[in-house]
Amino acid sequence: MAQATSRRDALRAGVLLAPAYLWLTVAVFLPLSAMLFFSFLSAAPFTSANWHVTGLNYAEFLTRSIYPDLLGRSLLLAAIVTLACVLIGYPCAYVLARQVKGRAREALFLLIILPFWSNSLVRIFSWAIVLRGNGIIDHTLGALLPFVSVNLMFSYTAVVIGLVHSYLPYVILTSYLALQAIDESILEAARSLGAPFRTILFRLLLPLSLQGLAAGAVLIFVPVAGSFMEPRILGGKHGIFYGTLIEDQFVATFNWPLGAALSFILLAVVLVILAAASPILKRAR
Repeated sequence: MAQATSRRDALRAGVLLAPAYLWLTVAVFLPLSAMLFFSFLSAAPFTSANWHVTGLNYAEFLTRSIYPDLLGRSLLLAAIVTLACVLIGYPCAYVLARQVKGRAREALFLLIILPFWSNSLVRIFSWAIVLRGNGIIDHTLGALLPFVSVNLMFSYTAVVIGLVHSYLPYVILTSYLALQAIDESILEAARSLGAPFRTILFRLLLPLSLQGLAAGAVLIFVPVAGSFMEPRILGGKHGIFYGTLIEDQFVATFNWPLGAALSFILLAVVLVILAAASPILKRAR
């Protein structure tokens, strides 16, 4: 009887999970498999050029220094954006989870998730209007401080600002969920024993919410390392990163095999970084 029930439960679980696995297979694994196949070709198979299997696309990454340099530059950008999002987002999540109640919380949540409701290009070009010379920031500072002109457009700072605005909600939402799950009685016990807020933050709140904070950091670091729209539009000549290089291979030079190889190298490097950070996060937890 128990065995029959177990089989029915397993069958029911399989039926419920089948659509998700089918979607992952069609939308994720098949395209990745095709791109992996392309990365070992000398030319795209749907062109008129003769193609053959080769490993030169991966070898080119090692022989040309510009590729590792841009990869390192993109990883540094991802680290800076992730750190900025954590420093800005975690206090916001704490306020939402522990300080704000009722309609005020709903209004703040609306402001946080608003970037998700707008097109990414609209967000980027909005920042272009704000950051450019003779823009909103320039006019505001000019009114307060005459003869002062600020033009942040086409700079590294503009790229960081655009990326932080796009990905900040991830760390706020994940940290908020982790902070909400903390039992209030634990914090009340610490306060009753005379623990200051600094001790409660570093000894209780941060360790207990570290999992949500780490999840948000990963959700930011991975896509930012390969981002290309914000650097392309907001960075100008300072917006040349590994993601823009990959985009150029697919769009400008139509060298799909090299673009696919560079993409998988980025994927491998990010996975190695996450694997290396995993024991540290587990130990901290």
